[in-house]
Amino acid sequence: MPVALAVTVSPSLPGLLGPAGWRALAGERPIVALPGAAATAAALRAAGWVVEDLPDAGAAAARPDEVVALVSGERVEAAELVDGAPVPSGARLLDVVAVMDRLRSPGGCPWDAEQTHASLRGYLLEEAHEAYDAIVDDDAAAMREELGDVLLQVVFHARVAAEAGADRRFTIDEVAGDLVDKLVRRHPHVFGDAGPRDVAEVEAGWEEIKKAEKQRRSPTEGVSRSQPAAAWGAALVRRAARAGLPVPEPAELSTRSPEELGERLLAVVSGAAQRGWDVEDALREAVRRYAGELDAAAEARAGS
Repeated sequence: MPVALAVTVSPSLPGLLGPAGWRALAGERPIVALPGAAATAAALRAAGWVVEDLPDAGAAAARPDEVVALVSGERVEAAELVDGAPVPSGARLLDVVAVMDRLRSPGGCPWDAEQTHASLRGYLLEEAHEAYDAIVDDDAAAMREELGDVLLQVVFHARVAAEAGADRRFTIDEVAGDLVDKLVRRHPHVFGDAGPRDVAEVEAGWEEIKKAEKQRRSPTEGVSRSQPAAAWGAALVRRAARAGLPVPEPAELSTRSPEELGERLLAVVSGAAQRGWDVEDALREAVRRYAGELDAAAEARAGS
């Protein structure tokens, strides 16, 4: 006898059932579960439901009575197929966390198990650069892969932190929770009562909110020093200008386009290389001095 109802469930979200799923289970028919739905069957039994585990679809079809079968990935001959647990967007992120947990747990991967924040930090930077390259190349397939690699690093670091001592411990849920709270807090025009704003107002409001959150004393605080020197310097100049602090005297640019500017900068790199100079190191040292000047200027203004 074919199964009366085959109810699809999520293996990674065993406690999730939608209205259609609950209606399918609420009748008088016995409930059986195939192996892919074992987690959902266990959750239902824990809540007092009677659910019988079966080894395969053939065993369900061989029963003389009409049953409701919980399935996940199995092909079942059924009178009606019910989508019992519509999977929300982002559900596969739970699978990422579960796989990382398996890799770091006893019996998992020995290489993954011995990694630390320090040993992984280079990979985070490398994967971010590769994702950046994919975006520059406008390569959608590469973007999808490289963003996954960046996500892996986030989940990996969070899993390492979950095993740390009490004073350094945090979990992936705390990482996600902090991010959600920050996004909501910094978008009062969406989640609060700030009202509609244009892009300029949004940016200005965001800076005010960050200023109140961070209580930064200088524009240099919170700016990554490990990024390329040009990006580091540009970030400091932008922050200093917004804060009303000194910015380096702009150079006279005879170039007429960013492309020409790029060629000119490349020529500078070439000329420096001929002299044995490292342009990145030279610029980084200049930016480091400028950062010190900004700190001093911010301190002087705070004390006046």
